[in-house]
Amino acid sequence: MKFALSTCLCLALALPAAAQVPCGGSFSSFVGGLKSEAARRGYDRTTIDRFFASARQDPAVIRADRAQGIFQRDFIDFSRRLISQSRIDNGRRNAQKWDSVFDAIERGYGVSRGVLLAFWALETDYGAVQGNFNTLNALVTLSHDCRRPHLFRPQIFAALELFHRGDFDPARTTGAWAGEIGMVQMLPEDILTNGVDGDGDGHVRLKTSPPDALMSGAKMLRDLGWRPNEPWLQEIVVPANLNWSETGLDHRKRVNDWARLGVRPRQGNLGPGNLPASVLLPMGRNGPAFLAYPNFNVYFEWNKSFVYVTTAAYFATRLEGAPIYDAGNPDPGLSGNEMRLLQRKLAARGHDVGGIDGILGAKTRAAVQAEQQRLGLPADAWPTKALLGAL
Repeated sequence: MKFALSTCLCLALALPAAAQVPCGGSFSSFVGGLKSEAARRGYDRTTIDRFFASARQDPAVIRADRAQGIFQRDFIDFSRRLISQSRIDNGRRNAQKWDSVFDAIERGYGVSRGVLLAFWALETDYGAVQGNFNTLNALVTLSHDCRRPHLFRPQIFAALELFHRGDFDPARTTGAWAGEIGMVQMLPEDILTNGVDGDGDGHVRLKTSPPDALMSGAKMLRDLGWRPNEPWLQEIVVPANLNWSETGLDHRKRVNDWARLGVRPRQGNLGPGNLPASVLLPMGRNGPAFLAYPNFNVYFEWNKSFVYVTTAAYFATRLEGAPIYDAGNPDPGLSGNEMRLLQRKLAARGHDVGGIDGILGAKTRAAVQAEQQRLGLPADAWPTKALLGAL
């Protein structure tokens, strides 16, 4: 069943910015401000007091937020660490076990089973590791912290609405350090908007019910823009004389046009000829190569990390029978310190790299490609020591 926004949540979304609680300061005063705001949103005092009674600041959440070094790894390293034969075997067993659920998802939402199996595996190892952070404490801690309060503060009131409905226990609900809940790790706002009662018990139980979690994940993907029954990523072989400056997610051609340029599938057939697609070279022209279809961009609405998104999308194809990618022989990449130096040099030249964090994200890749083209280097968006030296 599709959950509609309640009156309380609609009122919350309509509140002006001036009524919102700022970050920082005394934690107890901050929680007091949240309670006052909850009252303005239409919740009664008893509900508010019960919801916030156990709220505590959690230093471990802040430590986890600051320690995301895994995203500095390159695609080959990252994907090999996350995609194991055990995860593939468990994925195939779960595909068979929940075959009727996946059939219903493919009919109703047009999301292929491999896509959801990959998220289920990478997020929680098919539900085995869902996180043991108290969700309310995580959300309040991250909202109090002034790094990204605008991302987390609305989730507190979404969790309050779930509590109001009987689907959230502030003292016992646990999940990831960033407040995601359940087998496919959804934030409270996403649960409110896209939660589906897949097993028909009258509740959305994303921690214990695979049908609820999988159908909710599929609905969220559709609402994020997933195009039903279309491909998302496909391994390809690219010709050595391809114009590398036309590769990357910022550049698209029709599939037929890529085929005329010599792009061919490593297995099977390319997608429909009129589909727009991008040639994706996560580690440059000498590494793995993929054709990214429109659905690939939806992955970035689920997770902003380029290396995670590419791994999740590729893993979905593996779960549906694609071979292990051809790793090729990519040029050596940069260390974390070298990447930060590169980002500083790019920023000094006026490029928006999205932060000096040592992570090769989409903005840094675009800046790298622009500078490669300016310097007469192969513009494949893969940063090398040669580029760093040239800058």
